[in-house]
Amino acid sequence: VQLQASGGGLVQPGGSLRLSCAASGSIVSINVMGWYRQAPGKQREPVARVVSGGIINYEDSVRGRFTISRNNAKNTVYLQMNSLKPEDTAVYYCIYYDRDDPNSVYWGQGTLVTVSS
Repeated sequence: VQLQASGGGLVQPGGSLRLSCAASGSIVSINVMGWYRQAPGKQREPVARVVSGGIINYEDSVRGRFTISRNNAKNTVYLQMNSLKPEDTAVYYCIYYDRDDPNSVYWGQGTLVTVSS
């Protein structure tokens, strides 16, 4: 499985960005796609994930500000990020895995989001 992420950039505090990630290759019908992030000097952490059937999970730090969605026909996941804060600055990584084999995680190349005035 290959993952191609896009949409990062520089935005001012309070602004919005939308990330996209398209999966290709051997896609299973029931899968999980989502996002992790890694801020400078910190460990990689989960942000949000969505199962192909629609179940969604958010980390507390982004709940109410970020919205994850997916288009199953396009094998694409989106992350709408609103009310961005400087602490959201990080490299954002797209992930994909078979829901029935959660150890088989595929990672995208990462896209940088910088929140700064």
